[in-house]
Parts: sequence; C-alpha cells; structure tokens
Amino acid sequence: MKVLRTPDARFEGLSDYPFEPHYTEIDTDEGVPLRIHHLDEGDPNAPLVLLLHGQPSWSYLYRKMVPLLVASGLRVIAPDLPGYGKSDKPAAREDFSYQRQVDWMGRWLEANDFGDITLFGQDWGGLIGLRLVVDHPDRFARVVMGNTGLPLNTSLDQQTVDRVMAFRQDGHRISFPDMVRAISRLRSLGSDPDAYPMGFAHWQKFCWNTPDMPAGFMMEMMIDAPATWRVAPRVALHHYLGTALRPITPLGRAYEAPFPDATYKMGPRAMPSQVPTLPTDPSVDAQRAAWTFFEQFQKPFLCLFTEDDPVTRGLEKSFIGRVPGTTGLPHQVFPRGGHFLQERCHHELSAAISKLIGST
Repeated sequence: MKVLRTPDARFEGLSDYPFEPHYTEIDTDEGVPLRIHHLDEGDPNAPLVLLLHGQPSWSYLYRKMVPLLVASGLRVIAPDLPGYGKSDKPAAREDFSYQRQVDWMGRWLEANDFGDITLFGQDWGGLIGLRLVVDHPDRFARVVMGNTGLPLNTSLDQQTVDRVMAFRQDGHRISFPDMVRAISRLRSLGSDPDAYPMGFAHWQKFCWNTPDMPAGFMMEMMIDAPATWRVAPRVALHHYLGTALRPITPLGRAYEAPFPDATYKMGPRAMPSQVPTLPTDPSVDAQRAAWTFFEQFQKPFLCLFTEDDPVTRGLEKSFIGRVPGTTGLPHQVFPRGGHFLQERCHHELSAAISKLIGST
C-alpha cells in the first residue's frame, strides 16, 4: 500500500484554524504505517468530546465548535480520517473500505487510550463512529449523531440491485450538473426507500469516476452557495473543457488544502461507494450486528439533525425509539443548516452537547 502525506505548507494561512497538530502512527494489516492527525484542545482532565467528520471534509469542519466546547469546560479531540486533512492518504481507491476505516480509527483510539468519550459524528463520522462504539463500548459514555445514519437495506429486490450496480459500473462519467440534479432529488426519494439507492448512486458514481473530484468547490457550494453569476460560467467551462473545478472562496480553498493534486483524493473518491445502500454490500453483516448492539444500547444517545439536508433528512427517526438510550432526551431537528450543519449550527450543536454531558 502506497501512502501519501500532504505537505504542511498546504495548511499555512488558515487564520480560523489556529490549533496545534497532534499525530499518532498506527500499523495497518499491510504492514504500512499510517500517521493520523488530530486536534486536542481544552483541559486534559475535562470530559472528552470526540468529533468525527465525514466526506469530503476534515477537522477544519469543527473549527467553530472547538472553542465553544472548550469554553464550556470540555476537552475536544477532532481527528482527520485516513485519506483526509492532515492524516496520511493511501494512494489507491481500493485501499479504502468501510471496515478498514473502522479498524484504522479503532487502532488510533486504542493507541491514545481515550475513554469516557462523548461521540459526535456527522456523515461518515457517524457511520464509522457508531461502529467504533460497537467495537469499543467501554470507551464511550454518550453518543450524539448529526445528519448521519447506520444504513442497512436488506429488503431491496434483486432487479433494483442489478440496475444500481449496472449504472455504477458502466464506465461512463456523470457530469457535475447531472450529479447536482440527482442529489437535489434525494429529498423526494426519501419517501421511497427502493428509489433512494439509485438516486444516491449518482453521487457514488460521480466521486468514483472523477479523478480530480472538486472537494473544495463542492464544500463551498453546499455551505456558502456563491452567487450563480460566479459559479455558472465556471461549471460550463469545466464541462466543455473537461478540466477540474477549483474553489472560488477562502472557505473552499481550505477544504481543498489537503489535496495538492488528484492523486491525494482517493479517500473522498472511494468512500461514497462504501455506503451500504444495497443488501449485497460487503458491510451488511457488520451493520446488522451493529444494529443488534444499538437496540440494547442504554447510554445517552442524542440526535441533532437538519430539515434541509436531502441526504439524511428524517434519518433521526431510525434511531429515536429504536435505540433505548434515545428515550427522554431533547432531540432536535434544525430548520436550516444543510448537510454540514457544523458550519451554520455550531452554537446549537455545542450547547446541546455540553448540556447532555452536564445533565447525564
């Protein structure tokens, strides 16, 4: 397994990310070490909050929450998943899988001997984080989920499975505008579980088949929504010339910083295809076992979601009532915040996490 490391110079000038880096080296099954980066802020003896990001972001996503949580008397740990941020990046798409991310982060967790953890996970941070709770239950005291899930779809008919797989594997690249239109329709597909895998497959296919996936550009589009007059000509020219989309704003450039070129982007490209939306996905057995675990989980389990996220809208209902630890807690669905709610709902999220720890 070949591993790449982003030069430190790529992260210079991020004025709103003033945190000292911390690094842990873990061993992989291939015998190749991986260096994983994390933030460690606040009193070392204070209650510990673990913030896990998703795809295609990194710990920069939590820059607004970290000082708020520290100010409320908490210690904050925010790692970069392998393939993201300041962490090492395996150089092949096939190096990445759901199980490998769980295993890698589990070894990181053990190497640092973190315990009495309150987990907050969003996007892939939830998928991976929940599996960490299953594998290391004694290290976790509380769970908070935001715009994420524990996907398991075992009832999909074979015809739909075949159609989704044929679409994903036909070799044709999907354009950025077509992907955006498909994702915008996910909200209406949410009422039809059998249609959702095909809608989400547009995102999986776009990431898998786009060598220079525009991570920074997509993040600024989802968070800041630059004016159409700034975006439309750039997208049209990209589509015509087949060139890479580059970020427009400082925010977008910060999210692009971990990726000096396309060879560093295998993690963001690979991980959407690892989301278990089909009953034939390799992680189904582990997901089923995880749900069996959480159906008996008595520790506090809080849900903080947004109404306007087309990807995870309504998924809080898959936890509330089914996980015993959700009973009696003040779950919230914020009307606005998008998929990356840490950017716009940082005050609300930080307050809810702090209150949960203080009251339990």
